[in-house]
Amino acid sequence: MPFYEYKCEECGGTFEHFARNTADLAECCAACGGKKIKKLFSNFGFKSGSAASGDFRSSAGSSACSSCTSSSCAGCSG
Repeated sequence: MPFYEYKCEECGGTFEHFARNTADLAECCAACGGKKIKKLFSNFGFKSGSAASGDFRSSAGSSACSSCTSSSCAGCSG
């Protein structure tokens, strides 16, 4: 069961919606109740490794950066 990310075209906010099935789509903005919302294309993530070893990998790349999903930001290059 996925989380889908949406952007409200009325207030500009973004929010997530937990879908119980593929037909379960958000109907309005979680913040303002606006009906003009757009489903965003989002990356998916997964964890591999173990919490004890701290060896986690992301579907967004081999970056260990926790501040973004890119492997090319200033935080990732350190």
